[in-house]
Amino acid sequence: MKQLTTKVCLLGDFSVGKTSLVRRFVESRFDDSYLSTIGVRVSRKALQLPLAEPTTLTMLIWDMAGSEPFTSITRTYYQGASGALLVCDLTRSETLLSLNNYIHEFRSINLDVPLIIIANKSDLESQRVLTDELLHSTAQTHRTSWFLGSAKTGEGVELAFQALGNIICNQRSST
Repeated sequence: MKQLTTKVCLLGDFSVGKTSLVRRFVESRFDDSYLSTIGVRVSRKALQLPLAEPTTLTMLIWDMAGSEPFTSITRTYYQGASGALLVCDLTRSETLLSLNNYIHEFRSINLDVPLIIIANKSDLESQRVLTDELLHSTAQTHRTSWFLGSAKTGEGVELAFQALGNIICNQRSST
């Protein structure tokens, strides 16, 4: 079995649920209390990917503080990343617009690495303001995929991380 380790960044505005998504993915749990990330928090999870050659991909997930200005420190955080999950909040339209800035900043350091958009808080359907059409258009603009997700229920979380892992592994095997 092939073994790979990769660095993945989680990017998005404050309070979109980045830390909750990581907690759901890594620990299979959800906590309603809000703790703002300061700087970066790194978590680790191994995924078994059913590729042509079965692969264990260990993801080092860098959970970045939201709305931090793009500085030499954030440049350092981005360096060496093999991919990024971009998180927006389905109940706040400005968080989708902000993804354009995160993508631009991230791509200035990591030109051709894969990106996946995850629209979090799908469990808050009655408060949803972002449409599938808006999400699709944004994803198309940035040549990526998008997923609906909920850190609270777990919907779409594993799928988004797995999709990113598959793309990263496929890119590595084609180079």
